[in-house]
Amino acid sequence: MINKRLLIKNLLAHNDESSFYDKKRQLNLHTKEGKGKFVKHICALSNSNPSNNSYIVVGVEDKDNEIRGADFYDDSRIQNLVNAYLDNPPRIQYENVPFPNLPKHKVVGLVTIRPNNKISSFKKFIHNIPYGAVFMRRGSNSIPVDRNEEMNYQNTATVIDIENSSHNSIAHTLEGVIDFLNNHKKNMVAEYKVFKELFIVCWAGNKKMVRGKTYYSRVDIELINEQVKLFYSTLDEVQIEYDESNFSITEYVSLGLNDRTSYYPLEKVTINFHDNGYYKINSTLLFDPPQYNRKMMHHIYNANLALIAKLQKGLPLSEREDRDMNNLPHTLMICYLNGFDDAKQKLIEAKPLLKAHPDKNVYISFKEAMRVLRKMKYA
Repeated sequence: MINKRLLIKNLLAHNDESSFYDKKRQLNLHTKEGKGKFVKHICALSNSNPSNNSYIVVGVEDKDNEIRGADFYDDSRIQNLVNAYLDNPPRIQYENVPFPNLPKHKVVGLVTIRPNNKISSFKKFIHNIPYGAVFMRRGSNSIPVDRNEEMNYQNTATVIDIENSSHNSIAHTLEGVIDFLNNHKKNMVAEYKVFKELFIVCWAGNKKMVRGKTYYSRVDIELINEQVKLFYSTLDEVQIEYDESNFSITEYVSLGLNDRTSYYPLEKVTINFHDNGYYKINSTLLFDPPQYNRKMMHHIYNANLALIAKLQKGLPLSEREDRDMNNLPHTLMICYLNGFDDAKQKLIEAKPLLKAHPDKNVYISFKEAMRVLRKMKYA
């Protein structure tokens, strides 16, 4: 079993960006340009590594390999983005890997691109990438090539050697459990469970009982064997269930208008552990967004646009408007889910304003709203 933290260290230590891995300070999948660049690199790495895994490391400085970290990114549907734009798309996986020197809300993202031994190409236009485009890696660059370009089989031995050097050990596993429990024991309940005498899941959060069921807030969940963070949220409520073979996370989001909110189930993620040392993660989207009166929503939508306009002009906000800032991202999300199609783009365009707001909770609210919208679909 590969320890993903060790794998990232070994990739960074091997050499600079190459034909089998790339590194990014962060991903930007809010825009067509950002999506296009991401899919281009997936296409190039897949075509350049037809018989071995290739990787993208997210949260690392390009020049000196300094590990700065990125926001936790829990999107199992990122595969849908690749499938939407590529013919013969590779299978990809995005994992969040915690590092000891990073704050709890920061991780290093690891994108694993599985080999498919086929030429991947763009099946539709995005940003400035035309239909039919094919990319491959040349050193650290993803460049357009002819479809008949010969595939590269030279990386297999090197990548296998790096992966073999990244296997987990009992020492790494024990240290991971102890570190997790110690890091969370001050302010919240921390627990662990061993599955199939091999897998260890640790979780922590503020625990409460509601109608006989246990819920957690400010939740942190890790699969210790692979040093992968499975879930992290500062806002939402989570229900955790498990038996001898399965561990399930059901996430609830708080949504509402005019200070009246309710919890709505968003997604259920179940990890099935098998006796043969493998596991499988299944995700089920449960979200049924609340629907409101169209006339009322039109008024609320315009009020939020007016609030954004005041921020753009640098005008002072009233006390009530200051309070509304915390709700603005989720309110615009509700508008979008109620048929105001421009609301999502307005929210994305407001990101710099929300990030610069003195109240840091405003930007946290933005990131949580975008996380929910990403789970709905990629467009």
